[in-house]
Amino acid sequence: LLASHYGDKTRKGIIESAAVCELTHVATLYHDDVMDEAPRRRGTESANARWDNTLAILTGDFLFAQASKMLADLGPEAVLLQAVTFERLVSGQIHETVGPQSGADPVKHHIQVLADKTGPLIATSARFGGMFAGLPTPALDALSAFGEAVGIAFQIADDILDIASEAQISGKTPGTDLREGVITLPMLLVQAANKDEDAELIQLLGRPLTDDNEHARALELLRKHPAMEAAQAEADKYASKAVAELGAIRKLANENATVFADSNTIDAVIAALTDVCESTANRAV
Repeated sequence: LLASHYGDKTRKGIIESAAVCELTHVATLYHDDVMDEAPRRRGTESANARWDNTLAILTGDFLFAQASKMLADLGPEAVLLQAVTFERLVSGQIHETVGPQSGADPVKHHIQVLADKTGPLIATSARFGGMFAGLPTPALDALSAFGEAVGIAFQIADDILDIASEAQISGKTPGTDLREGVITLPMLLVQAANKDEDAELIQLLGRPLTDDNEHARALELLRKHPAMEAAQAEADKYASKAVAELGAIRKLANENATVFADSNTIDAVIAALTDVCESTANRAV
């Protein structure tokens, strides 16, 4: 919706495409909670915990179906974009589940997984807004790049949040990834450094921590480890990349004012989206 304000925000398809993206997002959360066996989502009991996995999966499928029905009225270009988006979302989940191939850099693999799992949906949300608002292709490409970078920053911040925050603040059970043996960016950075003083922590990582004492110890060690700051720096880096794309759109607007909103509106949009970038990257700070 914010991206549409770069152009004609009154045109048909903007709200509808935003609803498609949000329905898709919620559907992925239902499925994600089943895969993670997560007991809570945003401070409340998850659907799979309250009912069961089958009902949670079917509900996610139902939301995907509703999104597809709405999408059918938005034209073939929108249908293709959503199909490619969904393909990448699923590919990211598959790559996360399978893990990096032998000899591959685990950190690079993880960043690519984050790019595929979240980047496409935010990129498509931004592109839909610009597309239905009548913006030219170069602006749409910049909006896609913006959304991709925001998505990576969001997921890195989520990695940090899972370790750093308490349940009453984040609405999520802290250390869920640790509990399930899922390796996230801060943990990968610890493993990559492979320092002698981290031997205890490294021994705890990469396997399910069903023992409460082990789980608490791993959280304690991670929360005070420099890898947390290093991960935050990565989130900040991708947020900065996203902000840079906003500057590119400003330049395009200056060169082709007829298809863009007025200068004051564009400044307001840039300010709002910049705030999105900064707040996304610093959710755990």
